[in-house]
Parts: sequence; C-alpha cells; structure tokens
Amino acid sequence: MQNPKDTYTSLVTDYKSQLTKAQSALFTSSMIRLAVFLAGVIAIYFLWAQTRVVIGIVVAEIVLFLILVSRHSKLQYKRDFLQELIALNETELRVLNRDFHDLPSGEKFKNPLHAFSQDVDLFGRGSFFQYLNRTALESGTRKLAEFLTVNEIAEIPQKQEAVQELAGHLSWRQQFRATAALVKADYDAKEILSWLKNYSSFMPRLMRWVPNTYTSISLIAFVLAYLGLISGNVVVWLFFIGLGISGIYVKKVNDLWANASKMQSTFEQYHKLMLLLEKQEFQSVYLQRQQVKIKSQKAKASAVIEQFSKMLGILDQRSNMLMGVIINSFFLSDLRQCYNIERWIEANAYEVANWFEVIAFFDAQNSLGNFSFNHPNYAFAKITKASQTLEAKDLSHPLLDPEKAVANDFSIENEQFFIITGANMAGKSTFLRTVSLAIVMSNTGLPICAPEAHYHPIKLITSMRTSDSLTDDESYFFSELKRLQFIVNAIKTDTYFIILDEILKGTNSTDKAIGSRKFIEKLVASNSTGIIATHDLSLCEAAEDLKPVKNYYFDAQIINDELFFDYTFKKGICQNMNASFLLRKMNIIDA
Repeated sequence: MQNPKDTYTSLVTDYKSQLTKAQSALFTSSMIRLAVFLAGVIAIYFLWAQTRVVIGIVVAEIVLFLILVSRHSKLQYKRDFLQELIALNETELRVLNRDFHDLPSGEKFKNPLHAFSQDVDLFGRGSFFQYLNRTALESGTRKLAEFLTVNEIAEIPQKQEAVQELAGHLSWRQQFRATAALVKADYDAKEILSWLKNYSSFMPRLMRWVPNTYTSISLIAFVLAYLGLISGNVVVWLFFIGLGISGIYVKKVNDLWANASKMQSTFEQYHKLMLLLEKQEFQSVYLQRQQVKIKSQKAKASAVIEQFSKMLGILDQRSNMLMGVIINSFFLSDLRQCYNIERWIEANAYEVANWFEVIAFFDAQNSLGNFSFNHPNYAFAKITKASQTLEAKDLSHPLLDPEKAVANDFSIENEQFFIITGANMAGKSTFLRTVSLAIVMSNTGLPICAPEAHYHPIKLITSMRTSDSLTDDESYFFSELKRLQFIVNAIKTDTYFIILDEILKGTNSTDKAIGSRKFIEKLVASNSTGIIATHDLSLCEAAEDLKPVKNYYFDAQIINDELFFDYTFKKGICQNMNASFLLRKMNIIDA
C-alpha cells in the first residue's frame, strides 16, 4: 500500500530537479535566440550593398527565428507544467496535514433548499467539497458539485470501480490535472459552447479558393521580382489590392478574432487533455462509457480540436501589426482562416459539447480518485441487498483529525428509525453529519471513513439547519414546516434515509411533543429509514409503541465539577443533560 505523504514528497523532489534543468535550458535558448539575431544584424550590416544576399539573410533569419521561438515556447510550457506538478503535490501534502482552507470552497453551490447539502456542510469554508475538490476547470468544478448533490443510487459498484482505478493512476491523474490547470481561459467552457452554437457565418463560399489563388499569385510575383523578370511595382500593386480585399471584411474579422483569441489557449490545452484521454486504457466500464464519446468518431477528437486550435493561433498572428499587414496583403490570411474556422464550427459545434462534457467528467472524477489515493485506510462500502441499510465499523467523519476523532460502530436496518438523545455538545449533531456524509460519499462511489462497511443504497434527505428568512418574511417555525412538508412530499414517491436534528424547534413544548410524535409515526408508516436527534425525552416513548423505533444516546458526565464527553454511540436513553451546568459554569446563572 502506497504511503501518500511519502509519494508526494518524492514527486516534489523529482519535479524540482527537472524544473532546474528546464530553467537552464530556457536560459540557453534565450542566449541562442539573441546570438542568431545579432549574427543576422552583423551580416546585413556588412553585406548591405548586396541586395539579394541581404534578402536571403532576412528570410533565413525569419525562418530560423520562428523555429527557435517555437522551441522556446515548448521549453516555457515544460517549465510551467513542472511548476504545476510541484504545486499540486505540495497542495496534497498540505491537505494531508489538514491545511486546506485556502482552496476553492464551492460557496456558490450552497443551496438551502437542497435535500441535504446545507445540513451536512457539503460546501463552504471548511466543507467536505473544499477538502475533496482538485478540479482545474470551472466545468469540472460544476460537475463535481453535481456528483455530490445529484442524490442518485444507481451504478454505485461501477462508480466505486472507477474511483479505485483512477486512484491507481496517480501519474495520469496528475498529468491531466496539470494540463487542465494551464488552461488560461477568458471564457468558461459553457460560454464557448454557447458562442459556437449561436455563431453566424459571414464568409462567402468563394473564399474557399480566393485566398489560395491570391497567395499563389503573390509567391510567383515575389520569385519573378527577385529574379528581375518583372518590375517590383507589381509586388507593390499586389500589396495594396490584397489590403483592399481584406479591408472589405475587416470589421467582421475583428469581431471573430476578438472572441477566437480568448479561446485559443482553451482549445490548445483541451487538445492535450483529449490526447491524454485517448491514449489511456481504462478497465472500468463507467470510465469507458465516457471515453468512447471521444474515441468513436471517424477522426480523433484530439486531432479535430488541435486543428481548430491551430486555426485560432494563425488568426491571432494578426495581433502583430507588421506581420498582420504582410500576411493579409499578400496571402489574404484572415479571409482564409475565417473561412476555415467557420467551416469547422459548422461541422463540429455540436460535437464539441460532448467532448467538453467528457473533459469535465474526468476533471471531476479525478478528484474522487485523488481522495481515494489519499485515504488508503478508508473502505468502499460493500453494496448489499441485506436488511441493513448501513452497517459500518469504526465510522468517523473524514474532516475530523483521526488522532482525536472517536469512531463508532453503526448499524441500522431498513425501515428502522433511531431516536438519539444526549447532552449538549455530546456529539449528536456531529454523528448525524457523519452518517449523512457516509451515505453521500457511498452514493458518489467514494470510500468512507471506516475500515469496513456494508450498504444498501438509499437516497438522503435531511432537516438539521432550518433558518428564518427576513427577505421572504418567513418565521423560523414556518420555514421548518416547509422543510417537513418537503420531506413528506418526497417520501410519497421514493425511499429515503431521513435525518432530523430536533423537530418543530420553533413552537412550544406541548405542541412540539404532540406534533413530533405524530410526525415520527408518519415517517415510520412511510417505510422510510432514518435518525432523529432530540432533547425531548418524551419522544423516546415511541420505541415502546412502534417496533421500528430504537433509542440511542450520547452521554456526558460531571466529575469533580467538570464536564466530560466520551462521544460514544450507546443504546438507550440519555439521563444526563448539561444545560443548567453549563449556564452555571459560565456564570450566566447563579449556582
């Protein structure tokens, strides 16, 4: 079994060594480019009188310089790539030491109306999402949030198999993540897809052959003028004619270029991501199903994406004013590239959506594989059709420090309800979130924080953090009633694991006791399964009349005027409450 900390430490050392070499190669490349430029300037200075020789030197300088620039760009990319690999491995080391609160929190995904996400701290600072998320793309981040909140129980064994497989592909995952991290996107994938689908062409079909014909004429004129067979004025006339033809479409070309230049980096990197996906052989059916979406085409998706990236790159050369004027005057480059771009969009716009979706899927799925790799002692719940909904040994919360966390055995049968009582701060709410998150993680295909677990898949619904709403002019009590109504409507059409932290907190004790008891009876009659935490000991009497209801508690003890908790899940009813003790201890009330 690989030790994650040792692995990440070793990788950081290795990549830093490679980075040093890459930086040295970059410096050498810069010096070579400078030397070539100076050599060209000196040669032109001494041979200025020999026009044809000077022209030859200039052409050779340009060609050689472009080759060196291309090589330098590749070295820069290698340097940036290694820096990303170092950063992501250093991040993993920090997260393993519980230092993750600077990572993206997923705050924007908070939804108080969701079935469970608000109650189990799925999003926000210090959330499970913040601990789990290693996506590099905005689309991947959204997909990961979708994985966690969709509340689906289909194909869990297949999801687990996919997570296990990706956990074992550490190098591939990191290559994918570093490549995705280098996408410098001015537009999100969603915006790019919208632009592609709504794009309206402006280039006439005759532009299929006009730029190529004009380019041939220009090249022939260059050669003939160079050999002295025609006047140089012909070249000048071709310059102005080409400039005029290009000028007819300049406004629309500028609009296309303004959008295309912001997308070029995205497509360039997505091409690399496609290559990684095409080359990797996956065994998991769940992963293969996604991969086939980019491998089932006549042409490789990576090649099609690369083609578009190169088109956008060539069009972007017009940003260099001198280069832009020359290539458009003699070669009608803008018109050629705009025509090619429009034909590409026409042929591939709708297919791109599928390709981008696959990339987002793997970007999100890699976070799940990374989590599994980081927690080799966590167990994938064995999916069963047995009478137990969830049975876990030494179950704990993944965000608690394992050195301090108190793990508990937990087993609940289908259609059972546990009523949990306990003193304040004894661990009831943490336990509810632990069980809730174990269900969410299992449904997502993740291993849970337990060495062994069995699970009969079930959807989750919770009510633990109802709040009043000043903007909607709602009282706390009315908000709680709406949440309970949401639960009642949900269980009419599906089976849920229901977790409640107190019922009817917003009303008086008598009303609360009567209403809570009737609500428990309704839940039991619906064949649901779940847990209810309460301070109302009268609710425990339901276990005497309703066979599916069982009582459990978390204890607190006062020893030598000090409060002690063991955070252990026990069968029975809590007898020790501590509110008065805490009020007195904090000098809020008199002894």
